[in-house]
Amino acid sequence: MSPSTPSGHPKRWLILGVICLAQLTVLLDNTVLNVAVPSLTRELHAATSDIQWMISAYSLVQSGLLLTAGSAADRYGRKKMLIAGLALFGIGSLVAGLAGSTGQLIAARAGMGIGGALLMTTTLAVAMQIFAPEEQPKAIGIWSAVNALGFAAGPLIGGFLLDHFWWGAIFLINVPVAAVGLIAVAALVPESSNPRGDRPDLLGALLSTVGMASLVYAIISGPVHGWTSPHVLGSAAVAVVVLSLFAWWESRIADPMLDLHFFRDRRFTGAVAGAVLLMFGIGGALFLLTQHLQFVLGYAPLEAGLRTAPLALTVVLLNFSGLSAKWSGRLGTPVSIALGMVLMSAGLVAIAELDSGSYGGTLLGLLLIGAGCAVANPAMAHAIMSAIPPERAGVGAGINGTLAEFGNGLGVAVLGAVLSSSVASGESLSAGLGAGQLVGAVAVLIGGVVAAGLLRRAERKAA
Repeated sequence: MSPSTPSGHPKRWLILGVICLAQLTVLLDNTVLNVAVPSLTRELHAATSDIQWMISAYSLVQSGLLLTAGSAADRYGRKKMLIAGLALFGIGSLVAGLAGSTGQLIAARAGMGIGGALLMTTTLAVAMQIFAPEEQPKAIGIWSAVNALGFAAGPLIGGFLLDHFWWGAIFLINVPVAAVGLIAVAALVPESSNPRGDRPDLLGALLSTVGMASLVYAIISGPVHGWTSPHVLGSAAVAVVVLSLFAWWESRIADPMLDLHFFRDRRFTGAVAGAVLLMFGIGGALFLLTQHLQFVLGYAPLEAGLRTAPLALTVVLLNFSGLSAKWSGRLGTPVSIALGMVLMSAGLVAIAELDSGSYGGTLLGLLLIGAGCAVANPAMAHAIMSAIPPERAGVGAGINGTLAEFGNGLGVAVLGAVLSSSVASGESLSAGLGAGQLVGAVAVLIGGVVAAGLLRRAERKAA
């Protein structure tokens, strides 16, 4: 049966399980390395700059390649790119786990980033292809829940492995998962691609990769080198120039990698604006939350990780049960996004204002944020993907992933700067962390209003 049949692929739920397993492996590696920093410093004699590159190489390569990977999946086949991504990720994990020097580990992490970019784009694109439109919201909800689970489980799994094995185990555990994924994808996942077979936009791919990597590097480097340092300003200037050239080039060619006409669709622009501000607020606020749990409430790193788990568990419960998809179906996309982001904003306020040295206010905030994520995130992803032609699903997934990376990085940078300036002005660390959470709450609330308003106008125009 064709993956695009009205009733969906007959093995669609099994296939979704397979691609979610691949997705989970990639997401775990976004956070798992953080808990291994002391071991790497001790056993590989890694300097602070080495540690920064070990962490950054993966996210830098992955975020820079997301659009290019999505475009390649559309042109050459999503199944082929999914298999290539699993193979690269597995090989990179093997090399990383057996690395004998910091240079080898950094190179392996960069290779894993290439595989991660292919997996992040193809998993969502395949999900859109194998499910009928009426089942897509639930499928995307499960896909989003796996994202939340990966974020929360990374530090916990990393901490467990480091308690029982040496540091290389956090990478080698990926190898059998990638091998199983390769076999399952080859046997189960149907091939799909853009039937038009557009000519490859090689210059567009180069410009988008260099531009996004430069932008993310500037955001990552800002807190380390200072926002006005030549290091950061130079990288930001390269990003602005190269991304401007990318936009100009894409508007000039017949078969662009990123069709700029997408931005004329209010559904698309509304979802894009909301997604950036959502990830800005949540990514930055959760970065502050880990510091709050450790430095203000006094929990050890593993304990702090366990205490952030209610957020992910709420997302998983509401999305895997289908409750969030059911609510979104009844409320409609604009109201779902608005409601979800109001809940998330309220959760951030609760963490900032109700936590008086105990965990109660934080727990309430995490539950509210989790409920909001469960409703808003799948609705936002579905709005982006449904505003793009099905044959360009890979590019749509690339856009969705790029927005998440960009918003998250920007949130960590800006809210981290709010914390630093608050402490520098004489406030306590607790007050500075609270100020950062409140800025995140405002950003999320604005994102909900903007996204819901644009999506509502798009629906009225279509009606």
